[in-house]
Amino acid sequence: MRMVMECDVKITARDGCLLNGDLYRPDISEPVPVLVRRTPYGTSGRPGGASVDGLRLVREGYALLVQDVRGRFGSGGVFEPYVNEAADGADTVAWAVQQPWCDGTAGMFGRSYEGMAALLAAAERPPGLRAVAPHVAASRFDEGWTRQGGALQLGFLLYWVLRDLLLDGAGLTGAERAEVEEAVDQIDDLYQAPEAADDLLDRLAPYYRRWRDTPTDAPYWRRVAPRESYPAIQAPALHLTGWYDIFLAGALENYRGMRGQGVESRLVVGPWSHGVTGGIFPQRRYGILADEQHLDVTGLHLEHFDRHLRGLEPRTEQNPVRLFLTGADTWRSFPDWPVPGTGEYALHLDGQALVPGPGPAEPGSRPLRHDPVHPVPTTGGATALPGQFTGGDCGPLDQREVERRADVLCFTGTPLTAPLTVVGDTALVVLVTPDAAGADITGKLVDVHPDGRAELLCDGVHRLAAGAVPGDGGPVEVTVRTGAVGHVFRPGHRVRLEIAASNAPRFDVHPSVVAHHTVHYGGNHRSRLLLPRLADD
Repeated sequence: MRMVMECDVKITARDGCLLNGDLYRPDISEPVPVLVRRTPYGTSGRPGGASVDGLRLVREGYALLVQDVRGRFGSGGVFEPYVNEAADGADTVAWAVQQPWCDGTAGMFGRSYEGMAALLAAAERPPGLRAVAPHVAASRFDEGWTRQGGALQLGFLLYWVLRDLLLDGAGLTGAERAEVEEAVDQIDDLYQAPEAADDLLDRLAPYYRRWRDTPTDAPYWRRVAPRESYPAIQAPALHLTGWYDIFLAGALENYRGMRGQGVESRLVVGPWSHGVTGGIFPQRRYGILADEQHLDVTGLHLEHFDRHLRGLEPRTEQNPVRLFLTGADTWRSFPDWPVPGTGEYALHLDGQALVPGPGPAEPGSRPLRHDPVHPVPTTGGATALPGQFTGGDCGPLDQREVERRADVLCFTGTPLTAPLTVVGDTALVVLVTPDAAGADITGKLVDVHPDGRAELLCDGVHRLAAGAVPGDGGPVEVTVRTGAVGHVFRPGHRVRLEIAASNAPRFDVHPSVVAHHTVHYGGNHRSRLLLPRLADD
């Protein structure tokens, strides 16, 4: 099918701001549905973004409008992340469905920021919007984006602002651009001394300090959080995310929250990170079936929009949840998330072991030291660091090197005699006496292979502020949300838990002084790892 492309399409927002975009549409006389992708990253790349073949959408009979968000590239106004996406997105859809080439129906899609922009616009209920497809999208911009467990997501946040928001699209030239280029090139040094970038960021990205200084769940965050608008969103949604994606928890919350409001929702979770979509990490290959392109992510979008914009029946009836189970390295479908049929499986800390059952009767403890000058280095996980285009530093990396450190506590189960299938949200509940200066408690769930490889599955952090020690000096119970998994521990493998007091530069270092904590277990201190075990496996 031949297509027509129109560049620099201007759309006037309700406050008069001109938004710029490119339009691709079939070269036919009949009106067609329109799909809208609004992006802060420019319209010059692939029209559908990193995961979707936009030209295939057009060949299948859709118009595609790719638009710069306010204050970016060709669009007017001032860019402040998140703040204008609901109104601007709704205005864009309202304009598009009134055009003679449109049949009055629209869908929205996009990755990451783009997917959140689509959800925010959907909450405005613009006329004609009948479906959305948020891909690796979070549910809020504070917890899970700017912070996690109270810690600043420094590794992602600083690089994202400098590389993706300032280096391109912000209109910088000359000396200012040179400053940003130098900062990007020196990102590893800035991770160790992030305050060195304060002057640059205050001048060119004042929103960064606002994010650091605004407490979690403040009104500033709530007014731009999709999770606050679930009751208002009526458009059926296709949610796609990855087990190692930095925004996994938010994508799962979006699915649950919208489905809980009666909105038809589907969920796909693959063995992907924010930058790795082929299922191939530096130390792990999940096979051809794991590749987004083999799965045909574009085809999933087409099926979703065909159903809700054109009224076509789906090609195949299937459960709404489709998960790639790592370990078994296969796709399985389920009727919902959380997956029905899972039950809590507790493994208690005992010396250096993880034991099932009621836990050890005798109390014990292990010291946990924190040195801000030599923090525990980030080694894989659901992060987005700059290594190898944000792919080399994330995912299922081997933990053996980091486990040799004296400031990393390991607790390991016995070799399994039967498969253990874990599907859902995991958590560490641990009794800790923190230093008076404060503490970060990090937890990692690890699959130890028979050859000793310690493959990271998921991890998390919980921050305790200074003075968190109870008045009686006793321990405090800390819950670390260690993330969601869909994983099969195979026979001969062992479950391992790592506990440390830092994970840098993924999270900013806290406290800034040497600190000594104590991890308690046994007796009345029921420190335990909680796993959602699938009962029928």
